[in-house]
Amino acid sequence: MANSNGASGPVFHGAAVWQTSRFRIDLAQPRVMGIVNVTPDSFSDGGAHASTATALRHCEQLLKEGADILDIGGESTRPGSPAVPLDAELARVLPVVREAVKLNVPLSIDTYKPEVMRAVLDLGADIVNDIWALRQPGAREAVAAHPNCGICLMHMHRDPQTMQTLPMQGDVIPEVLAFWDAQLAPLKALGIDPARVTLDPGVGFGKSVAQNFALLGRQPELLAAGYPLLLGWSRKSSIGAVTGIDNASGRTVPSVAAAVLAVDRGAAVVRVHDVRDTVAALAVWRAMRAETPQNQQTSQEQ
Repeated sequence: MANSNGASGPVFHGAAVWQTSRFRIDLAQPRVMGIVNVTPDSFSDGGAHASTATALRHCEQLLKEGADILDIGGESTRPGSPAVPLDAELARVLPVVREAVKLNVPLSIDTYKPEVMRAVLDLGADIVNDIWALRQPGAREAVAAHPNCGICLMHMHRDPQTMQTLPMQGDVIPEVLAFWDAQLAPLKALGIDPARVTLDPGVGFGKSVAQNFALLGRQPELLAAGYPLLLGWSRKSSIGAVTGIDNASGRTVPSVAAAVLAVDRGAAVVRVHDVRDTVAALAVWRAMRAETPQNQQTSQEQ
């Protein structure tokens, strides 16, 4: 995927590129990942795209709105949500993936089950986006068996059933960095190319409201890990907590604000429900950056 305007951006392991199964995604400009929940119980849009037909229509709509990547999930991971049996997740996800790979865009699958990983990668999916950071038995081997697939490792404290009943304590930044170090070590031992990896600090996954906003305010510190960052602020409860907006679907404006702030602090990918509004806001952000004295000087030198 080509960078549209040639602007420079963060460089990770020698290149601002995310290697995936079928695509080398240019990260010199931030990328928008559109959320496709094939679930009846997602916290924000549960049931709206639960059938294969409606999910595919939603995929097409998100692409029209400017999504660079599609992220398909068959199990809700909202706090307190029950685990979905393997057969049910496969039945939800595989028919959508089988058709969505024909859209010729990077396709991410939000799953922690190695059996689902293997099945979707065999169908041609590009990225495994794992809230468990490949800690489930067999997950690392599943992605290692597909030598080019992209990987996103997310930090999560505890599990979806208990993470917000007993959220983590203390300074969130060193905890997240230490967690990433621990999960990256076995990938390196398996010979997995670092260009395949992005990292997600897990906004809302076992953290207090203050800790979540510390992740945003101190996000540049997370870049010390040396990998591109993927951030998912869209419609999260912490946004509701500071805005007073109880209805998740009513949090579009503050979600877009959080996405732009995350990008301004170095995020390479933002995972969002509201693609059109996020893409428009990032166009304003890019225009502002193009007119800064530093970028104007760089352009003149070129």
